[in-house]
Amino acid sequence: MKKISVILMATMMSVFMITGCAASSQKQAAGAGTNSKSDRSTFTVGFDAEFPPYGYMDDKGEYVGFDLDLAKELCERKGWELVKQPIDWDAKDMELSSGAIDCIWNGFTIQGREDDYEWTVPYVDNSQVFVVKEDSGIIKLSDLKDKTVGVQKDSSALAALEGDSSELADTFTKLIQYSDYNTAFMDLEAGAIEALAIDIGVANYQIQQKGQGYMILDEQLSSEQYGIGFLKGNTELKDEVEKVLLEMAEDGTILKIAGDYSDFGMEESICIGK
Repeated sequence: MKKISVILMATMMSVFMITGCAASSQKQAAGAGTNSKSDRSTFTVGFDAEFPPYGYMDDKGEYVGFDLDLAKELCERKGWELVKQPIDWDAKDMELSSGAIDCIWNGFTIQGREDDYEWTVPYVDNSQVFVVKEDSGIIKLSDLKDKTVGVQKDSSALAALEGDSSELADTFTKLIQYSDYNTAFMDLEAGAIEALAIDIGVANYQIQQKGQGYMILDEQLSSEQYGIGFLKGNTELKDEVEKVLLEMAEDGTILKIAGDYSDFGMEESICIGK
């Protein structure tokens, strides 16, 4: 009798385990769709918190910026909660691949990265320029010869100076890489560097904040376009976001938001819907 009871108990346990595993598998299958096209509730945007006017911290300690405003409008239309996630720009790929963020949306250049991410259509035309002090005597690119120049790490400006404009970079005495533009501008002001390669939108913002004393060289380093970058293969979410982005362009919302950043020439930079 004892042997039969043991066998019966073992059989019941086996059935329970099989049933439990099946239920667990069903639960996992259902959970695999969490944050999918049908039931997503949050949308986490990865951005550089020191990249104005696209993303930065204001005087109240809140994260604001043109790209974050676009993301906010998009989330309101989709019924999603916007999660603003500042990231170390050097670690953006790790943040994306780990699932910590859903996309990179912060003045993110498409050129040179076309095959690395799933991209929306471009929405901003941008250029790389050099900022110098007005009294520096530097007025054209050739004047940068034997000068110490700054640039942000892993930026489009750096890619240009290491790529198509490498011959120009070879004329510099030194090219210093910075983790953020605020520190770079401090060094420019102090004379530690004599020029700074930077996105034109960010340059306009920094100059507007600092007042007189700086100028942008007329000759550009390179031109580029911004898009929203998603993990390679995540076409479903990319398509869903892109659809709303195009709707925002068609009904004039993107240009309206850009108007809030007219001091930085944002309206003229918008390329989507034109």
